[in-house]
Amino acid sequence: MSAARIGVIGAGAWGTALAQALASDGSEVLLWARETDLVAAINAEHRNALYLPSAVLAPTVRATNDLADLAALPALLVVVPAQFLASVIAGLPEGDRDLVLCAKGIEAGTGRLMNDVAAQACAPERLAVLSGPTFAHEVADGLPTAVTLACAGGREQWERLSPLIARPMLRPYYSDDVTGAEIGGAVKNVLAIACGVVEGLNLGQNARAALIARGYAEMLRFGLARGARAETLSGLCGLGDLVLTCSSTSSRNFSLGLALGQGLTAAEALSGKNSVAEGAATAPVLADLARRDGIQMPIVDAVARLLSGEAPASAVVSDLLARPLRAEQEPAV
Repeated sequence: MSAARIGVIGAGAWGTALAQALASDGSEVLLWARETDLVAAINAEHRNALYLPSAVLAPTVRATNDLADLAALPALLVVVPAQFLASVIAGLPEGDRDLVLCAKGIEAGTGRLMNDVAAQACAPERLAVLSGPTFAHEVADGLPTAVTLACAGGREQWERLSPLIARPMLRPYYSDDVTGAEIGGAVKNVLAIACGVVEGLNLGQNARAALIARGYAEMLRFGLARGARAETLSGLCGLGDLVLTCSSTSSRNFSLGLALGQGLTAAEALSGKNSVAEGAATAPVLADLARRDGIQMPIVDAVARLLSGEAPASAVVSDLLARPLRAEQEPAV
C-alpha cells in the first residue's frame, strides 16, 4: 500500500474498473470500500464479486476501508455515487492532493454539481473531473477507452494528473471545462433512461435516434446556460457518453428506462439492485433547475414525471409527441 501513488475511493463497478485499469502497468493502486467483507475479498481473492464479478483484479490492487490510508497519496479518484459524495469526502483526512471526480450526477436537494460539493475538501485548482463513454466491464477487460479529463487547475494540473491516469488502453483528453464535463455526464444519464423507455415500448430505432438528437439539444441548452462550452458537450463527456449509454443494456440507466417502458414502476425497477442508476436521482433535480431557469427540457421533464409515477410511459411519450411544432434550431429558453 505504501508504494501506491494513486487511490480510488469507491469500489463499485466503475471504481473497481478504474483501479484495475490503473494497475494494468504494474502500478500499485489503493482502493477504498466501505464494506469490510468486500475489502477482505478483494485482498484475498482479487475479485469484487458484489459489483464487478467478471474481473480478476491485478495483485497490485489493494483494498482498505480506512480513508486515513489514502491520506498521503497525491491524487485520488472519487467514484462514489453522486448522492453520497458529500458524506464520503467529509471523512477524508486533510492533505494537499488532487481530487478527480468520477461520479455523474447532480446533488438532490441542493442542485449542486459534484465540483461544488467537493469544494469543501479541496482547493478549487486541485479539482478535476473524469468523464466519458465508459462501460465498467470493458475498462476492466482492458478494451480501448477514451475519456475527458477536465482540470480546474488548467495545464499545470493536467501535467500532474495525466501521467498518473493515462494507460495504453485508457486515453485521457485535456479540457479545462469542468462545468461542461459534469453537465454532460449528468444529463446523459437522464436521457439514457428515456432511450430505455423507447426500447421498452418497442418504438423503434428511428425514435431512439430522434430522442438522442433532441436530448443532446437539451443538454446543450442547459450546459450553455450554466457556462459550459459547446465543444465540450460535443466531445467524449457529452455526445460520446450519450451515444454509448443510450444504446445498450450495459447502461444501468438504459436498463432502468427499459423496465419502466415494460410497465414496472420506478420502485420495482430499482429494487434489489447493487449498482446505482444515477439518472433516477438526477432527473427530478435537473427538471426543477431547468424550470427555474426557463430552459426547455421536455425529455428530461418527461423522465422526471415517469419516475415520480405521475403518468405511465405511454402517456408521457404521447405528451412529448403532441408538443407544438417548432424549428429544429430555434432557441428554446
